Amino acid sequence: MQGVKLPVTVKCEINVLLIAVTVLGLLTRLYGIHIPASVVFDEVYYGQFVSLYMKRVFFIDESGPPLGHMILALGGYLGDFDGNFVWNRIGAEYTSNVPVWTLRLIPALCGSLCVPLGYLLVVELGYSHFTALGASLLLLMENSLIVQSRFMLLDSVLIFFLLLAVVSYLRFHKAPKSSLWKWLWLFLSGTSCAFAVGVKYMGLFTYLLLLGLAAVHTWHVIGDKTLCNGKVLVQVVVRFLVLVVMPALLYLGFFYVHLILLYRSGPHDQMMSSAFQASLEGGLSRITQGQPLEVAFGSQVTLRSASSKPLPCWLHSHKANYPIRYENGRGSSHQQQVTCYPFKDVNNWWIIKDPSRQSLVVSSPPRPVRHGDIIQLLHGMTSRFLNTHDVAAPMSPHSQEVTGYIDFNVSMPAQNLWRVDITNRESDRDVWKTILSEVQLIHVNTSAVLKLSGASLPDWGFRQLEVVGDKIYKGYQQSGVWNVEEHRYGKSHEQKERELELKSPTHDDISRNLTFMAKFIELQWKMLTVRNEESEHKYSSLPLEWITMDTNIAYWLHPSNNAQIHLIGNSVTWTLANLALFIYVLLFLTYLLRRRRKIEDIPEACWEQLVLAGVVCSGGWVVNYLPFFLMEKTLFLYHYLPALTFQILQIPVVVEHLYTHVLRSPSQHKAFGGVILAALCSVYFCYRIFSPLTYGQPELTSEELAALRWRDSWDILFRKR
Repeated sequence: MQGVKLPVTVKCEINVLLIAVTVLGLLTRLYGIHIPASVVFDEVYYGQFVSLYMKRVFFIDESGPPLGHMILALGGYLGDFDGNFVWNRIGAEYTSNVPVWTLRLIPALCGSLCVPLGYLLVVELGYSHFTALGASLLLLMENSLIVQSRFMLLDSVLIFFLLLAVVSYLRFHKAPKSSLWKWLWLFLSGTSCAFAVGVKYMGLFTYLLLLGLAAVHTWHVIGDKTLCNGKVLVQVVVRFLVLVVMPALLYLGFFYVHLILLYRSGPHDQMMSSAFQASLEGGLSRITQGQPLEVAFGSQVTLRSASSKPLPCWLHSHKANYPIRYENGRGSSHQQQVTCYPFKDVNNWWIIKDPSRQSLVVSSPPRPVRHGDIIQLLHGMTSRFLNTHDVAAPMSPHSQEVTGYIDFNVSMPAQNLWRVDITNRESDRDVWKTILSEVQLIHVNTSAVLKLSGASLPDWGFRQLEVVGDKIYKGYQQSGVWNVEEHRYGKSHEQKERELELKSPTHDDISRNLTFMAKFIELQWKMLTVRNEESEHKYSSLPLEWITMDTNIAYWLHPSNNAQIHLIGNSVTWTLANLALFIYVLLFLTYLLRRRRKIEDIPEACWEQLVLAGVVCSGGWVVNYLPFFLMEKTLFLYHYLPALTFQILQIPVVVEHLYTHVLRSPSQHKAFGGVILAALCSVYFCYRIFSPLTYGQPELTSEELAALRWRDSWDILFRKR
């Protein structure tokens, strides 16, 4: 019948090569991921955080943002993990309640998808599908990437988001101007950048590289005369919002979810401020619930130093005096010691007294202490006033000694008046508030600020932390800031009754709520500044050792036979990657110099293609490798894997360029084709040879293991029988 239109048809193009490498990627990464059913290397580290997520217990990990831990915890959630497992040693057998397969599933999926992403990245750089196939095969058979993908570790997740960010941005850059997909690809790129940084801070390196590339492309858009001013403005604003603002908001979102999930008090609480601790369920909040908010004359308080270095601690005193003379011959006042003590103790309690009155109890109604008020601090258990004077502190002779004043009748009068300076006040009449107010105590006679020096006292001071009066104190320093943590209104007039009161718990009920931004800023600051003491690890290494793989890491060893897993890369691939980088730099410099002399060996489009490939592949290697030379932390071979991934992708790029633009005759092409085939076969054979150390099976004999020690610096373990 005329006029009748055919039904709507949909054409579907299937890239068989892409599907094939994706399936192979899944097979190589997912095969036997439940083996071994015991803790493998850094699973002992990440597993602790997964358990804390399952139990909703707060923790702080200074090594990176929370998204990576949440992704691993998702695997535990999918497997109904209850968090009950002691992650105390590598090789510990998993109990039946630990869902090994689901805990390792997400890293394995991410590692699998890196293979097709490598394919797509090379295609987006403008190279052939045959070249892209070579790139994906090299990633597929890279033993180190396989090992890192098969366990509850984060590097495969990081690499996945890095590759996805780059592929998405390149697709955005190449898409037609009027295409809706163009902006969706940009959105995916910005999201992937945020996720990469949220998994590990290392993701920031590639993100900055991508921002630099986007800035250059945006500069070209600004200079495009075919676009009107309005369209240029829209292009610039949208790119800025998607690549800068949106990742920042997503990063905040990761912390928001993290803090919502972890609402219970945990082992890391003491690293945080009193206000932060009080916002968590249990722990300090149990103690501080309902405390009076306003500090008054007669209040009984504990004063916590705002500084967490070297340890969180509380202003403290006890009956011991400073020695008459120190080891170096200097004399002291021999008055009562005042220290900072890193544990809860009854000797941490002080009474805030009005110098003009004798009363040590809170009046009715209470008279709140305000900014600028003069107070005395009376130690609750010994009834000594907090005092400082022009006597050198024991460990910090440039500062004043702080004491509990004892009248020895030796012409050393009491100097025990302190002015309250609320540093985070909103007005000059602000009231001193429990937990919330940050306070400096300024000595009236000498203008010295009460502060934590950071030094530890000798045995005569019970190794407690030194407190001093600092006369040259300038600006805001956490060591000179204190906040009231525990607080009660004093009711006892007699010393004996007061001592019993100080030993009893506080019972009042009030909740202290910090805003999300206050929590985020504090948590982020702690993550960036607090560092665990680094110790040399058996398998730690230096960046120079990574390029030639002079080091390895033993991830797991069977308790009774020679089955084991090592982080060892494909030696052939690593050699080819180094060679490709060298050849690329040589080609780039040669072309650059000759172009300067107006000699164009290749067309302009090929030159731009080569430069873009260099920015992505060589640049990706540089930004993910060189920063480690500046880091003062324990480094391992797996830190090199993001850089290695970009370096591997450069191999087929250089190969195609040599084949197309450097080699001329058919005989050269045939010979080069033979070399490429031989190299791929060598990569495969190396992958197969080391696969028992990649998968932990089959078990090898001691002789076979010894034969795999291709470098003397490799630490391959075996039991002699």
